[in-house]
Amino acid sequence: MGAMADFDSIIRAVEPVLDAEGVSATGMDRLTRAAGVSTRTLYKHAGSRARLVAGVLDARGARFLEGMPRDSVAGLFTGLERWTAAEGARGCFFLRCLGEAAPADPALAERIRAHKAAVADRIAECVTADLGRPDALLTEQVLVLFEGATHAAVYRGEAAIAAARHAAVALVGAAVGQGATD
Repeated sequence: MGAMADFDSIIRAVEPVLDAEGVSATGMDRLTRAAGVSTRTLYKHAGSRARLVAGVLDARGARFLEGMPRDSVAGLFTGLERWTAAEGARGCFFLRCLGEAAPADPALAERIRAHKAAVADRIAECVTADLGRPDALLTEQVLVLFEGATHAAVYRGEAAIAAARHAAVALVGAAVGQGATD
């Protein structure tokens, strides 16, 4: 087992396992092996399975948002393409966690909802940047396209993200031409 471990290195080691194998389906023995630490060391740093999963969600969410531009709706989809190219197209890890583990863990469900609210806020920033004003309906429409592209990319590849970008840019163009859609 590894001599040096800290919470961040454990999180980096177990995130890909949880993403690929699922939160509910992955046991602590598997996570301990992935982290290269003893069970005692894992619990020393993580405290509990729930805290470990929360740490993975926090780290992944921060990394995801760092890669999502704030300046345009088109750029947002470019960010999603980059994310998918680097991380793979398996759909949204947060929504998978929400379906798998959150029903039994209200704190986890709240953490996931907070991340999704941050994604919605980022989309609102992009819409505002493109229009020069907020537009709640357009933000919701782009959000649905963004989430749909994330999941459709699993089986349609990058074409799903490109199609969603095209639709989102068309909606923005229509909103610019029509004024407020709220």
